[in-house]
Amino acid sequence: MLRRSLLLLALSFSISHADETRTRIALAGDSTVTDTAGWGAAFAKLLGPNAECLNFARGGQSSKSFRDTGNWKKVIDSKPAYILIQFGHNDMPGKGPERETDPATTFPQNLTCFIQEARAIGAKPILVTSLARRTFDKGKIRGELKPWADAAAKVATEQQVPLVDLFTRSVDLHNKLGIAESDTFNPPGKDAKTPIAPTSTPMVPKSSPPSSPQNSIKWPPISPSS
Repeated sequence: MLRRSLLLLALSFSISHADETRTRIALAGDSTVTDTAGWGAAFAKLLGPNAECLNFARGGQSSKSFRDTGNWKKVIDSKPAYILIQFGHNDMPGKGPERETDPATTFPQNLTCFIQEARAIGAKPILVTSLARRTFDKGKIRGELKPWADAAAKVATEQQVPLVDLFTRSVDLHNKLGIAESDTFNPPGKDAKTPIAPTSTPMVPKSSPPSSPQNSIKWPPISPSS
């Protein structure tokens, strides 16, 4: 289940690099992308020996603060071939003016700038929508991140970049599981409502390849040991 779940992040793009070249993939995002609290480490394990994953995600970051704190510059300076970009959780109201963005204006503007700057160094950007918070209302996931997820999807279409829609997939999965089974994703010693589960049991559901040829991605081969 873990292997299949994380394959949705490794489903598209053909890499033309020579076999002896390690393809560098950078991750930019908040805590749900980090190695310690998100899907970053599990994703990296799916990559074969000809690829390396550099995780620049940091807890508490938004699409605004990630640039303001210098983290985006680190991503660009690493000169990756691909950049996976996921923000939204800390762009929401209540996070303070140094982090909040508007899903109708500043959030898509920030994502568009990331895309343009990635392309300027020859990298291929990929947008990822935020994993849903596992907060239920009348038996269904509340889905307060939807405006930011929808904005990311719109930017992906406008900018013609691949999109991994983790928000929709995670909402669908946990609505199907229900409250009791969803709570089994809680880290030890914590109650419910965390946006992502422990690395050993990710909340990312199964996926099928995107239907659009332009959004088709194929990562380096998966290591047999993963």
